[in-house]
Amino acid sequence: MTPEDPEEIPLLLRPGGSAPRGRHLFLAAFAASLGSLSFGFALGYSSPAIPSLRRSAAPAPRLDDSTASWFGAVLTLGAAAGGVLGGWLVDRAGRKLSLMLCTAPFVAGFSLITAAKDVWMLLGGRLLTGLACGVSSLVAPVYISEIAYPAIRGLLGAFVQLMVVTGILFAYLAGWVLEWHWLAVLGCGPPTLMLLLMWCMPETPRFLLSQHKLLEARSAMCFLWGSEADWEEPPIGAEYQQLSGINAIMFYTETIFEEAKFKNSNLASVIVGAIQVLFTGIAALIMDRAGRRLLLILSGMVMVFSTSAFGTYFKLTQSGSGNSSHVNLSASVSAEPMDAGVGLAWLAVGSVCLFIAGFALGWGPIPWLLMSEIFPLHIKGMATGVCVLTNWLMAFLVTKEFSTLMEALRPCGTFWLASGFCICSVLFTWFCVPETKGKTLEQITAHFEGR
Repeated sequence: MTPEDPEEIPLLLRPGGSAPRGRHLFLAAFAASLGSLSFGFALGYSSPAIPSLRRSAAPAPRLDDSTASWFGAVLTLGAAAGGVLGGWLVDRAGRKLSLMLCTAPFVAGFSLITAAKDVWMLLGGRLLTGLACGVSSLVAPVYISEIAYPAIRGLLGAFVQLMVVTGILFAYLAGWVLEWHWLAVLGCGPPTLMLLLMWCMPETPRFLLSQHKLLEARSAMCFLWGSEADWEEPPIGAEYQQLSGINAIMFYTETIFEEAKFKNSNLASVIVGAIQVLFTGIAALIMDRAGRRLLLILSGMVMVFSTSAFGTYFKLTQSGSGNSSHVNLSASVSAEPMDAGVGLAWLAVGSVCLFIAGFALGWGPIPWLLMSEIFPLHIKGMATGVCVLTNWLMAFLVTKEFSTLMEALRPCGTFWLASGFCICSVLFTWFCVPETKGKTLEQITAHFEGR
């Protein structure tokens, strides 16, 4: 009998009777989701840090257009590598230890950025924080889905994305008052707190069962649920998330609003972050009632409309400014109002806010939740690793080539292209994505195996 043999592992059902909402379960979910908070902070860090690094004076490092693009994009390369590493770690070291280990590259990366004397140190720090992001983006949803019972798995699963967007908003707010190096110092806090809290949390019962540690699994269940679960003998599309353009928008929020001639782009970034937190919280509350498929379809339709409207805004404003296809994403905000742009500035702001709300309602939290739900235990590490690798490679492609697309297709064409991918996401969900609400992980596995 080996840990990899799925037919030998007892099935874990919901707790007997009315499922208790033990405080230990929510504390464990909170501890794991601090990795997601750190992940969100690292994502949001570049938006206030890039303008700060553009205006920094010697001997501090300074970013130009090319290095600013790499500063935003290199994190996604590190995260792609982290997805592969996380897929290997989660099956061998376990869920708990994997989360604790990703503290090291988070703290090392932000420390390297803080001490940076040149651009290469900045990029190295971003690469390390990206590695940690890749590991935490894989392990945190798996840990939380395996400790939750069906009635609240959607709520706790969406909590992962809620902490990501809270981390992004935290970075935006802190970037208002802190320069890039102090902002990096602040980034060391959440992963350090995660390490301390996870030290006191148990491994997931399902992983312990896969290792045939039944006594430890029962102890973990008692800690998390306040009672032992019933036992039963076993019976004999993530790339669309990135192709919507979400990471490009989050990395370059301030720059996009500058391009839209919105005078206070920093305030606009904070508003966007707050909207994302609000609607992710709403998604968490309704997910176990509305279901995953409905929210994904609704989310995709909202993103189709909003990206189309944002592209239309750029088309209307550029039609009066000549036929040049050149777009300078780092252009400063004009103090004088533009005839066409000032009247439509709120269309730009409204479109982005609607896009963020739509994304947060479905395509933000649900792909990570589904990834942790649909794969059987014996291949979860490898399969989720492939998903995270694909997700982050697409994120790198979108983030790194965002400026190129804005020049080649002009801003209107870029956002209309994103709208096309959002249409594909709706069709994919309609025809290919099953509903998983209210089902145990074992029932979901049985569905895909045709049992």
